[in-house]
Amino acid sequence: MTKAELVSAIADRSGLNKTQAKDALDAFIESVSSTLKSGDEVRLVGFGSFVPVKRAAGMARNPRTGERVKRPASSTCRFKVGESLKSTLNG
Repeated sequence: MTKAELVSAIADRSGLNKTQAKDALDAFIESVSSTLKSGDEVRLVGFGSFVPVKRAAGMARNPRTGERVKRPASSTCRFKVGESLKSTLNG
């Protein structure tokens, strides 16, 4: 599903027009992003949690050449599936 398809689905199910649905989705994405950037977790009960993760610097290997290269420290995000979503997917 693309962002445009998600906006259409939100508009259809919520009674909002597409502009309002896009604004709501953009606000959600911005809120989640800023919360994760500050190092906090975003927990949506039943759906899942977005968890910020810090990766330490280390050594990596270029798969094409086999050369070892330094990998800088970075931040990323993990998603932990909630029980309700898990049961929906497996039901």
